[in-house]
Amino acid sequence: MTSNGEPIGPRPVDDEGRLVLTLRVNGAEHRVRARTHHTLLEVLRDRLKLIGAREGCGVGMCGACTVLVDGKPVSSCLLLAALCEGRELLTVKGLESADGELDPVQQSFADHTAFQCSYCTPGFLLATKALLAEDPDPSAEEVKEYLAGNLCRCGSYVKILDAVLAAKQRLPQQR
Repeated sequence: MTSNGEPIGPRPVDDEGRLVLTLRVNGAEHRVRARTHHTLLEVLRDRLKLIGAREGCGVGMCGACTVLVDGKPVSSCLLLAALCEGRELLTVKGLESADGELDPVQQSFADHTAFQCSYCTPGFLLATKALLAEDPDPSAEEVKEYLAGNLCRCGSYVKILDAVLAAKQRLPQQR
C-alpha cells in the first residue's frame, strides 16, 4: 500500500528499468526517472537540481536533508523517492514567494544571522516551518526539543533559537 492507501501495482518503467515517478515538489509536478533504491534526497538533488536539501550524515541523524512531506519534517536521505508519489513535498526553494519575497521564517533567520556556514540552514528553516504550523506559539524549551534532530556544526543554536522565537511573531496567524 502507498501512503495514500492505494495498492502498489505495476509501475511504469523506462527502457533501463527505472521507475517513472510524478512528484509534486514546491507546488509543481515533475516527472522523473529513478531506481527503486533512490532516496528522495538523490532525486531532489540529482534529477531536479534542488540542492537546498543537503546530505550531511546520510543516516537521518543531522537534519541537513530535511524536507517537508505533507507538512511534516522528514529526513530525505532515508525516504525512498518511489514512496513520495501523491504527497506534497516542500524544499527550502519552495519557501520564498513567486516575487522573491522571503518567507517569514527565512526573514527571521536572516534578521538574526541565525547561520554561519549555512549548510544546516535549509533543514532548520523547514523544521521551523513545520513546528510553527503545528504550534504557533512554542516555548523556548519546545523549540529546542522540536529542533533537536537538526545539528549545526558551527554552533549557531542561540541565534537559531532567537530567530525561531521571533519568527512566530511574524506569522499571519499571530496577529
